[in-house]
Amino acid sequence: MSAPMQLQGLQVHAAGKPLLGPLDLSLQPGQCLGLVGESGSGKSLTVLSLLGLLPPGLRAQGQLHFDGRTMALGSREHRALRGRAIAWMPQDPQASLHPLRTVGGQLIESLRALRGLDAAGARREAIALFETLQLPDPPQLLDRHPHQLSGGQRQRVLLALALAGAPKLLLADEPTSALDPRLARESLDMIDRLRRELGLAVLLVSHDLPLVAAYAQHVAILQRGALVEHGEAAAVFAQPRHAYTRELLAAEHLPAPAPMTPGPRLLRIESLGVHYPRAPAPSLQEASLELHRGECLALVGESGSGKSTLGRALLRLAGRGARGRILLDGEDLLQAGPGRLRQLRRRIGVVFQDPYASLDPRMRVGDLVGEPLRIHGLGDAAQRRTRAAALLEAVGLDPDFVARNPHQLSGGQRQRVAIARALATEPDLLVCDEAVSALDAHHRAGILALLARLKRERGLALLFITHDFAAARALAERTAVIAGGRIVACGPTGEVLPGEARVG
Repeated sequence: MSAPMQLQGLQVHAAGKPLLGPLDLSLQPGQCLGLVGESGSGKSLTVLSLLGLLPPGLRAQGQLHFDGRTMALGSREHRALRGRAIAWMPQDPQASLHPLRTVGGQLIESLRALRGLDAAGARREAIALFETLQLPDPPQLLDRHPHQLSGGQRQRVLLALALAGAPKLLLADEPTSALDPRLARESLDMIDRLRRELGLAVLLVSHDLPLVAAYAQHVAILQRGALVEHGEAAAVFAQPRHAYTRELLAAEHLPAPAPMTPGPRLLRIESLGVHYPRAPAPSLQEASLELHRGECLALVGESGSGKSTLGRALLRLAGRGARGRILLDGEDLLQAGPGRLRQLRRRIGVVFQDPYASLDPRMRVGDLVGEPLRIHGLGDAAQRRTRAAALLEAVGLDPDFVARNPHQLSGGQRQRVAIARALATEPDLLVCDEAVSALDAHHRAGILALLARLKRERGLALLFITHDFAAARALAERTAVIAGGRIVACGPTGEVLPGEARVG
């Protein structure tokens, strides 16, 4: 058989309503197929169908030709492939690894279950896997918990878990969305080496088109559950035939921010340092920045560099480990008492990285947006509902969304709800902590355009914390680079982050 995997006629239905397909895909040994599309296009449904892990209420139809055998999706024979012949590398290692168990304990358990090894043999194989994945000091690393590892190390532990069953097909589901550019390249370099050395077939699900172009030999483009383009990656990206593919590629080319004259200074950070209890070294040292009204300052750096720590300190969420001064219109946030701090926090809005995690799934959108107003005692229930509808309209959503729940929205819509909530108290400063890193190119471009418009129309000051250099160049007039807990560069974005070539 020429292909280890041929997926034929995949269709997914919910209560008789078609969600995906019919979809045909083929993967050769040692080949990487990139699966691309915006949120809701069907990428995750494809992966879950291949794993036989669709949630209740969804039903998959189709056939899988694998390793010389033909089987129906969802059959016992198909499910027996999961974890062994077909392995899954999920998106978020922080959420996927058990926080109370050592990484070695989790890997050894998988090796014993999948390969029938005894405890000693599983430990030897775990050490060998860590060595193959170039993790430091494998015997000691086995005894560490996930929180004691860096983001890149956790990602490699997930890859080791996926390899525990010696698979022939690896489903890499957005494996780099939470990583900075250097760690993303290192992670995919590792997967690419395994693909070549082991003859591993890889289905790479991603919304990062440049990475797909760099690592995938073939690409499949999904739109609303339908396959709209399929072929060699170089040819598809060089001369896309479908309008939707051209739209995705165009979304990668982000325009530079319009020239602006900064307003009065709003925020000044002086010699800020953060040293968490029991940490061996400070997470932030002698950081000094300033931000003006109507201006965006991007704070960029690798994972662990200290950029999120600075954001937490600004929000007074760093505990007692913060020192220095954070002046908001001349008033030191670090010295404010509880009552005054509550008042000052009304002037600062925050948008977090993952709208799936930051929005309570049990609350309706109108209640989520109006929650800051309720917390600060602003208006009655009817007034909060009216204000929520107006805020949704301001961020480009239909006011009728007030009656919906988060699960009924796309990723981009959820992030717009999060922005509307952050604007509820009419803040002067908006802190965006990796606000677009979990979004596909189309939604990322939309959110960046929205933030630029709000900044311009409302005179907002934006602190844009990111590892996405392209997003920083598109939104920020100035950029500060942080490394090892120190600000190592700060200036006009065009000088600090020179432009680079993009796919397409």
